[in-house]
Amino acid sequence: MNAFTVLTDSTSVTRPIFQDIHLIGRTIFYVLAAAATVTFLYGWWRRVAKYRRGRSAGRGATVRSALFANPFSGVHARRDTSSVGVIAANATVSRRHLATGVAHFMVFWGFIALFIGTVILTIDYDILRLSTKLLLGHEISFFYGTFYLTYSVILDTMGLAAVLGLAYLGVRRALIKPPQLNYARAEDPPGGYSRAKMVAGDWLFVWGLGLILLTGFFVEVFRIRAENFPPFEVWSPVGWLGARLVQALGLPASTSLGVHTFFWWVHALLALAFVAYIPFSKALHILADGVNLLAHDKSGTRSLPAPAPVEHIGYQKIEDFTWKELLDFDSCTKCGRCHAVCPARAAGAPLSPRDLILDLRQWVDTQSSGVTLLDREQRPEATGPLSPNGDTKIAGSVISTRTLWSCTTCMACVEACPVGIEHVSTIVQLRRGLVDSGDMDPTLQKALQNLAQQGNSFGKSARMRARWTKGLDFTIKDARKEQVKYLWFVGDYASFDDRLQENSRALARLLHTAGVDFGILYEDERNAGNDVRRVGEEGLFELLADHNVNALQAAHFEEIFTTDPHSLNTLRNEYPERGASYKVWHYTELLAHLVETGAIPVEPLNWRVTYHDPCYLARYNSVIEAPRRILRALGCELVEMPRNGANTFCCGAGGGRIWMDDSYLTERPSENRIREAAELDVNYFVVSCPKDVTMYSDAAKTTGHDGALMVQDITQLVAAAVRVPELVGAAVVASGAADAAAPAAPSPTPTAAPSPGASAPSSGGESPARDVAPPTIADEPSDPTAVSPERSASTDTEPAKGPARPTDGPP
Repeated sequence: MNAFTVLTDSTSVTRPIFQDIHLIGRTIFYVLAAAATVTFLYGWWRRVAKYRRGRSAGRGATVRSALFANPFSGVHARRDTSSVGVIAANATVSRRHLATGVAHFMVFWGFIALFIGTVILTIDYDILRLSTKLLLGHEISFFYGTFYLTYSVILDTMGLAAVLGLAYLGVRRALIKPPQLNYARAEDPPGGYSRAKMVAGDWLFVWGLGLILLTGFFVEVFRIRAENFPPFEVWSPVGWLGARLVQALGLPASTSLGVHTFFWWVHALLALAFVAYIPFSKALHILADGVNLLAHDKSGTRSLPAPAPVEHIGYQKIEDFTWKELLDFDSCTKCGRCHAVCPARAAGAPLSPRDLILDLRQWVDTQSSGVTLLDREQRPEATGPLSPNGDTKIAGSVISTRTLWSCTTCMACVEACPVGIEHVSTIVQLRRGLVDSGDMDPTLQKALQNLAQQGNSFGKSARMRARWTKGLDFTIKDARKEQVKYLWFVGDYASFDDRLQENSRALARLLHTAGVDFGILYEDERNAGNDVRRVGEEGLFELLADHNVNALQAAHFEEIFTTDPHSLNTLRNEYPERGASYKVWHYTELLAHLVETGAIPVEPLNWRVTYHDPCYLARYNSVIEAPRRILRALGCELVEMPRNGANTFCCGAGGGRIWMDDSYLTERPSENRIREAAELDVNYFVVSCPKDVTMYSDAAKTTGHDGALMVQDITQLVAAAVRVPELVGAAVVASGAADAAAPAAPSPTPTAAPSPGASAPSSGGESPARDVAPPTIADEPSDPTAVSPERSASTDTEPAKGPARPTDGPP
């Protein structure tokens, strides 16, 4: 038998549990441990009681799926829901913040390992040894030999990982100071405010964890030194090296035992205090975030929940919120990622998704007599979220009206949040109360009136919806009377805006020449209702949606494609709940298929372009590759903007913002985006949304970039590259200075006049969305429900299940 076998089998290969801690000391420890446990359970019970006041969130199936489905689902790809693997891998924390994610992973698993180690020790010492001594007359233990050595090396390694991860996070907060960790509010309340206690709470959390880790290692270091380096303790590498360092500094073994006892008590008291502190502090996220991620489902933003089944409209009391929304508030760690990506905040609006969640958390805690230590804002007077008045209006007082109306519902906050908070649906629920009380912009009110009376926000007769087709030399089929393969749901902007109608005609010519069998609903089409619903006008949404559903059910078609990403979202994701479940495509998906198969023959353009991903196309519905496939097929050099794909920036039109005044903004989101593109040395700013053409054409003018940066719908690029003579008239390419600056395209297609959508002037250079007069540019809301068919060309991944989710590109 070799020495290693003797070592690992020996019962002497262990360590004392209460070394030099006598009966009184042990008794005090167990009393304090019991008190800490009771305090923790009481605090957690108070939290759970608060969540139970909320309504059902309908997330039972989501939680079960996350717990029992493939545990690694979504670890390497974004999905609507989380899984145990996503949480275990800290995948949501690492997204776009790899260093932070790795550090958090180290802290996360370091403490889990240490917690498991504590549980194991408790089982051995307080249960197994005690029970066997009482029943058998002698103690039985497994905490020795090989088990102890394995236990020691794992806990030392994981503890060190936690120290290193925590050190990086502390340095990041203290020295690197990323802007999202600045707690300045997007809007100062009257009388001012202070978030000094929030900062103090953060540092108490960091230092508390750090001291628990360090004192734990100190206990080990001085124990090994006091025992004169038992040879097997080399399996505690951190403690062993620390003890050697202490020895080199001249500390004798006799003194080390007293130092060990001192640090044992410091470590024990810190650990027990932290356990008691968890439910009353930022540390609560240790428990709340995992549950919140298990219940998280982004499809709840694509397809908004119906209004709360209560006697009033909108949220007015705690019981109106769902338990998931109440848990959202407690899950926020103030990481600021939502704050950093919010286009409204970047534009100078008073909205910060982080502030919104923190204010709602403080209000709920105030109303429910919750006790949160340090992690609270301070104001000279108890106003807004700090008001003890139970009758305080949530929408208007707790959260200001302008803050709620600033949201573009772009979902950037939801996508960026690492802990599964769903901001948009909560904002819409609060907006519903504002709409019910008439607390909205006059321009928004006028747009809603137009939508109710005419089915479009332009206020034009439904009979004018198909007037744009008059410029065609062929007749588009009427899907109400003839069987077609595709129904084209055109949308408000593409139908009524004079500057965008040529884009619609160009697309119609391309499809007609390619032999695509398509038709439209003519005057039976109404605004899809996406933005109407996100404004908070649920009744009007239902009116529009029911009309469209009836029209769709009476028409003769197989699949749908639409020009507008907002309509796409609603048709895909919200109409199936109303009995209209179809395959729904964005027009770029159809064009990509036609260009790649040669149905639309093209010559390379060789243009240098950048492409803007619409929020409702890329972030909401994951259609990212189809427009890029088109650009590659056209021979364009694509220069990506820093914010692209699911991380795209918003144009500022969504959520009904296009119908509201934005004169108070310091810089409109569309202007911010144009400045970003202008730094790339490109000639064309390519879009695939009618609203984007409008918003960015105006922004290019107001920022002085309209001469060098031409805003073009992707349809116009296809038309410019097409080899079919009949389509030459539809090709719209840049002229003037931009044309001279652009690389020469070898395509034989001659250039034509500038696109109406790109160069037609607007009043005073302002977007129609900002006109005080009745809005003239309202597009329809979006339509969700399908995973993009572009997957056929980009991945073999099976699409997520759901109504009308395509599995391949358009045939």
